[in-house]
Amino acid sequence: MNDLMSVVDWSRAQFALTAMYHWLFVPLTLGLSVIVAIMETIYLRTRSERWLAITKFWMTLFGVNFAVGVATGIILEFEFGANWSNYSWFVGDIFGAPLAIEGLLAFFMESTFIAVMFFGWKKVSPRFHLAATWLTAIGASISALWILVANGWMQYPVGMKFDPSQMRNVMDNFWAVALSPVAIHKFCHAVFSGWLLAGVFVIGISCWFLLRKRNKEMALRSIKVGGWVGLAGMILTLWSGDGSALDVARVQPMKLAAMEGLYKGKCGQEIVAFGILNPAKTPENDEDPYLFDISIPYGLSFLATHNAHAFVPGINDLIDGIELTEEGDTVRTVSYAERITLGRRAHESLRAFDSASAQGDTAAMARTARELEANYPYFGYGYLDSPYEAVPPVGITFYSFHIMVILGGYLFLFIIVWLWMAYKRPSWYSGKIILWIGMLSIPIVWVCSQAGWVTAEVGRQPWIIQDIMPCKAAISDITTGDVQLTFWMFAAVFTAFLAAEMCIMLKCISKGSKQDYSSLKD
Repeated sequence: MNDLMSVVDWSRAQFALTAMYHWLFVPLTLGLSVIVAIMETIYLRTRSERWLAITKFWMTLFGVNFAVGVATGIILEFEFGANWSNYSWFVGDIFGAPLAIEGLLAFFMESTFIAVMFFGWKKVSPRFHLAATWLTAIGASISALWILVANGWMQYPVGMKFDPSQMRNVMDNFWAVALSPVAIHKFCHAVFSGWLLAGVFVIGISCWFLLRKRNKEMALRSIKVGGWVGLAGMILTLWSGDGSALDVARVQPMKLAAMEGLYKGKCGQEIVAFGILNPAKTPENDEDPYLFDISIPYGLSFLATHNAHAFVPGINDLIDGIELTEEGDTVRTVSYAERITLGRRAHESLRAFDSASAQGDTAAMARTARELEANYPYFGYGYLDSPYEAVPPVGITFYSFHIMVILGGYLFLFIIVWLWMAYKRPSWYSGKIILWIGMLSIPIVWVCSQAGWVTAEVGRQPWIIQDIMPCKAAISDITTGDVQLTFWMFAAVFTAFLAAEMCIMLKCISKGSKQDYSSLKD
């Protein structure tokens, strides 16, 4: 058992490593592709040589980032077969469908039109080239859609049924999977936050141009386009984040409780704006959850339900199966201990079905299949040894969520102020402090983006499929040493990729700053 858990932990660490490295490149690809397409649209309308040069500069940075993003993303899909083969067998018919569509449609679309985008300037008409640029941006978003449909299904498994004769899940409603509200909100949140990230990136690089007193006009134009795309991304990220919060409260209440470090819920639950968790607090003791906190009254109830007086359950409430009405009446639901019992009954029914199938006893097969179906919603809990095993890492989930929210607030203010300065106070861009703030906001927006991804994925632990399969049941039959070897290999290779991308980008930025845009016709 200890070796099994070691394999699980190392496999989770390896997937987290590759996913977080990959996520360094994905949001910039999503946002910068749109910014480049907008810039080329302006060029086509104005026929300005300056806008053409600006478009080509940012397109080069997009191309470098896109190439490295593809290289890091391919590894992730192979890990499902290498490290998580039980998972792939159990739900491969469902999980594989959106990934196959992503490869056949979106990736094909991106790879086709990105060639025209970079090498077709003098080989195709300007309108066709612009269409290729927009189709590349759209293809990147479609690629994100199908990947996040797959991820959203893991968070909220719908459109499927368990086939005991195959001992795995099969898809019975493709559109329920594709149009799941969890998947759609995750897609919107990821794509629009990519717009924000790219907008801050463009502003930050433009601030470096201004700091070096080079190509001021090019920098100000870039700030305006990046600022508007970033502002649109920020507003739409807030909208999609609101939808995601409602989804989490509805289908992953334990994740929501961990995000707030909430152990005992109530009607009209406040939300922690800033807090420090008590490391001694566990679901099994009566310690105060926080060493320090600043809370907003009724905030969590409104965020989770759009009703300021609604009950939001805490970790202990969920474990005990307790909810409250707005009137304060206690409502009993299925406790986690009962879920474990029902999950084990589902396992027993599955074994009995397999035995009856081997004996050709159709009556027993029908009976055990009905028993399995009745208890299948709790199938995953049958793998757990204790109700407390279903509690995600509260500290990581809490802090990553609050880092995302706090930095998101800063970035919203940042985008508004920089846009206002670009139109009303361009002279302020001569101040070194202002420009350094702009450049230092580049790593801040990446920290914010990574924190959101950590919240989404760590907050659903221990599940690889919510309520249906925990990570320890999804693992491949491999040794800890195998996973450790590949972990360090991937760490070295991905770090080299990141270093190479940064070096190439810095060279491109330096080269672009030395180009004289003022001599070009406007």
